[in-house]
Amino acid sequence: MMTLAKRKVLLVVHPTNPKAVVSASELSLLLISRGFLVVTNSPHEIAGASTFESVAELEIAVVFGGDGTILRAAELVRDSEVPILGINLGNVGFLAEVSRPSITSIADAIEAGNYRTESRLLLRYEVLRDQKVIESGWALNEVAIERNNTQMVQLFLQIDGRPLSRWGCDGVICATPTGSTAYAFSAGGPVVWPEVNALVLLPLAAHALFSRPMVVSPDSEIAIDLETDEALLLADGMRKMSLRQHDRIVLTKDSKRVQLTHIEDALFTDRLVAKFKLPIEGWRGE
Repeated sequence: MMTLAKRKVLLVVHPTNPKAVVSASELSLLLISRGFLVVTNSPHEIAGASTFESVAELEIAVVFGGDGTILRAAELVRDSEVPILGINLGNVGFLAEVSRPSITSIADAIEAGNYRTESRLLLRYEVLRDQKVIESGWALNEVAIERNNTQMVQLFLQIDGRPLSRWGCDGVICATPTGSTAYAFSAGGPVVWPEVNALVLLPLAAHALFSRPMVVSPDSEIAIDLETDEALLLADGMRKMSLRQHDRIVLTKDSKRVQLTHIEDALFTDRLVAKFKLPIEGWRGE
């Protein structure tokens, strides 16, 4: 007699948040009682969950933590179409649910497949040294090239094979729409709605007449040559690489995308209002 495979859910849990561990355990037991197989990459014991080994047959990844934990979940499922559902545990981020739904409502939504998925653009980077690719990777938020000592870096920027500018600066950020509200926003970049297909290019404290944030087509190729001794490349603040003089960093959109999902309807505008506590009371009587 043939047995049907169990529906499989991944729980990604903030490693130092006790509330995340408790909430993940509650959801795990509830899903298991409904016939699901639950796996986790958590270093802490999650009640009833097995150790995560692969994305095969994975239906959804549920994240208990902030935007940083969601970035870690993206690393686990990027090579698949598995959607990521982020559960807010206090600080309102831009990737998780705006409000915190109950554990039962989360389980109900997963069981019914009742969630809305957004496809998010990823950024790809390659580092060329002596005209050979020595490193490559991707980012959901941003790739930053920064000084790693007290001296500014000299960067030469080209877009689509044409020279644009040379900057003496603290660094440069290239962000996706998802990342426009992260590091790039803190550095004075524009807020880009997630459904907009674009890349944000933002010099940091540049000593130049032209050093404004730029919004670039995702089909463009951005090349940055390092003209000083050293610098540091950071992708999503997690993947790091030391750069040296004459390295070229090539930035393009990635061929893959990450799927972020929500069980409650909340437009990006609502997320901005919640995150920054924007003054909307009294507007036309609302």
